[in-house]
Amino acid sequence: MGYLKKMLCVIACTLSAIIMVAQEQKPEPDTSHKVHVLQEIVISASRLQEKQLTAPVSISKLSNSQIQQTASPGFFDAIGSMKGVHMIVPSMGFKIINTRGFSNTTNVRFVQMIDNVDNQTPHIGAPIANALSPGDLDIDHVEVIQGVASALYGMNATNGLANFTTKDPFTTQGFSIQQQVAVNHVNDPNNVSARLYNETNFRWAKAIGKKWAFKINAGYNRGYDWVADNRSDLFPNGNATTNLYGADNPAYDAVNGYGNESSNRKTLTLAGKNYVVARTGYYEREVADYNLQNVKGDVSLYFRPTENAQLSYTYRTAFLNNTYQRSNRFRLQDYLLQQHIVQFKNALFQARAYITSENTGHSYNLRSMAETMDLSFKDNNKWFADYTNAFNTAYAAKADVSAALHAARDAADNGRLQPGTAAFKDKLKQLQEINNWDIGAALKVKAHLVHTEGSFDLGKFLHTGFNLQVGADFRDYIIVPDGNYFINPTDSGHNLNYTSYGFFVQASKRLLHDKLQISAVLRGTGYEYFNLKWNPRLTAVYELTRNDFVRFSYQNGYRFPSIFEGFSNINSGGVKRVGGLKVMSTGVFENTWLKSSIDAFTAAVNKDVNTAGLSQAAAIEKNKGILQHNTYTYLQPEQMHSFEVGYRSILFNNRFSVDIDLYYNFYSNFIAQIEGSVPNTTDSTQMPAYLYDKNKQARYRLWTNSKTIVHNYGTEIDLLYLVDNHYSLFGNASYQTLKRTSANDGLEDGFNTPKWMVNGGIRGVNVYKNLGFSLSARYQSSFYYQSFLVNGNVPAVFNADAMVQYSFNKPSLTVKLGAANFLNHYYYSILGGPQIGGFYYTTLTYSLK
Repeated sequence: MGYLKKMLCVIACTLSAIIMVAQEQKPEPDTSHKVHVLQEIVISASRLQEKQLTAPVSISKLSNSQIQQTASPGFFDAIGSMKGVHMIVPSMGFKIINTRGFSNTTNVRFVQMIDNVDNQTPHIGAPIANALSPGDLDIDHVEVIQGVASALYGMNATNGLANFTTKDPFTTQGFSIQQQVAVNHVNDPNNVSARLYNETNFRWAKAIGKKWAFKINAGYNRGYDWVADNRSDLFPNGNATTNLYGADNPAYDAVNGYGNESSNRKTLTLAGKNYVVARTGYYEREVADYNLQNVKGDVSLYFRPTENAQLSYTYRTAFLNNTYQRSNRFRLQDYLLQQHIVQFKNALFQARAYITSENTGHSYNLRSMAETMDLSFKDNNKWFADYTNAFNTAYAAKADVSAALHAARDAADNGRLQPGTAAFKDKLKQLQEINNWDIGAALKVKAHLVHTEGSFDLGKFLHTGFNLQVGADFRDYIIVPDGNYFINPTDSGHNLNYTSYGFFVQASKRLLHDKLQISAVLRGTGYEYFNLKWNPRLTAVYELTRNDFVRFSYQNGYRFPSIFEGFSNINSGGVKRVGGLKVMSTGVFENTWLKSSIDAFTAAVNKDVNTAGLSQAAAIEKNKGILQHNTYTYLQPEQMHSFEVGYRSILFNNRFSVDIDLYYNFYSNFIAQIEGSVPNTTDSTQMPAYLYDKNKQARYRLWTNSKTIVHNYGTEIDLLYLVDNHYSLFGNASYQTLKRTSANDGLEDGFNTPKWMVNGGIRGVNVYKNLGFSLSARYQSSFYYQSFLVNGNVPAVFNADAMVQYSFNKPSLTVKLGAANFLNHYYYSILGGPQIGGFYYTTLTYSLK
């Protein structure tokens, strides 16, 4: 808290100084540039062109010029410094942005679009992060809506939305190429030597007369990913009743070690006591390939039949190798994404249709790889039998318990495949192609997303005197059943379809001599297996003075289950993960006992056997009341309500802009998971004994809804001060927190967001001839991270970025030298993920008009 107070004091003092300096500045005769910078045009806030100053909801914009002036290596990294944006990094090639809490590595509550086209992957049901984003050469600007955008966009945008707008080939023509070379892993605590990173991008755009234009973009990057090698024990008290901890704990389960999770553990009776023993497993770095590579590009053709009409076709693709994290971590290898997009727009009408195709290639589950690598050497029954026999032999030879347990593991592991050997590599390649997570590790999914939408400006068409828009959309997820990840529960042998539709009407009107602008949106959304849901949005913006505006909004949003949440059908390590729709899990919910109670029951039985001298049967009978039958049921959509007030202003002769908002949200029916078991008996008297023995139960992980009503609230502030035509100061801060006002059942997704996130810095443009620079710093407080992989506290982060650049006029060349996290403070953005250090880069950009 002391460090936080110091940070806030620095921010407050800086702002006071800015205001004092601003008040002393003399007016300049030409302020048009400043007005332009501080009153950027946005469209994502209401699907209409309007000044950011008068937008009805919280929205931030990052322009092309601002992107060029940041110290971030690329535009996607620069988004992490925008107001209220929380970025997590499961991989260098898979960075994820979110706003206003409930962040996770699939980020199903935040929508990411490129030119108004959703870039989520079909089977994940969430954005593909920076893997399918535009290149830096083609990005025109980024708009981020902080908070729910479901009423206008649907698509599960309950946390927020980012729209990446690319450059128009009619107005931005020419050829440009960009080369970036960087170094990372400098003094890496994971014993990785410094590595080179290489990225090349080019853009070619040309107009052919007044009616035709095209553009081509391509990018290639290659490097060595950040390493996840956290060896903290996730089950440190597994043998607390026998005083075995740390290296002596036979149930040791490393955060980034796989194959020694709960499904790989067994309770053994050794020398009259019960011990929880886990298979040995492998560390992530022993089964993962950290070589990073991404080839991506797009080709677009544009036709303008009239001055105000445009028809375009775009093909966009990405072929990537990186790391992805969900409940487990995955190696995405030869992973192919493709999009075909057709769009039309004129003064009254907009329409688009696109199809996104996904092929996971030779990707694999890192946990399953480690698990099945162990099992291919020796199955569980044989391994635990060998372990027991070796322990008894060592103990009979007068070894103490700890030594006997270590001897037992060495004996049971004798002949085990060793990382780095030819036999190990051959087995890894073999398991990489086996599409069954009980005996292999392959991720073999082919899926498609088909989307069509249109909107019509009725206000202009009918000359109503107020804005009136209507629109509708249709979407179909098409999954090719693979027999492991997905099946078709109703029509075996055919593709699985999951359809949705939506429609909206938006109206806005200016009143009170144009000082008050009110707007209302009503959207209806229907998904297969669910009833139609209504999303209203009401907003009001009032002009206090020419450059001062206050705003209010209320929004309601729904998030519908993704394909994975609704239809998954995976066996993994003896646990079957089943989608929460009734068509997938009928009969399972009704007969399941909660794993949390089974774990507590097992621990109580072992304690009574080890410390109270009870027989196992007596301990089971004594503690059976701990077991709890499942009370959860089939999936329903999440719902949230959001209230927001805000203030935007441009002060001090158009030099200083401020944007403040306060919001309050509450959620119900959080989509979450439970774990449980169905005993292999219908005899109620035998169920406790069956639930104690993992061999006598079927284990499940089920998607369901939390019963907790969750509230979160926060505030955000964004500041920009233009000192003169060369220097600008910027800063933003956000505070967000979680509040529960009903009984906490612990199933809701983790808030997974720092309470405080603070960014600030200074930029200089043409400070000496064509020399520019940027220096920025970022602080985020520690926070509790909750996931099925690992739970715990993520330490606070403080890092800084810096760059200098020089632009040559002839040739048109810009040289940029910079560093992200130049202090090289290694940190975790999430638990279970990698440690992230400094990234030191040089970027050359050449343009030929």
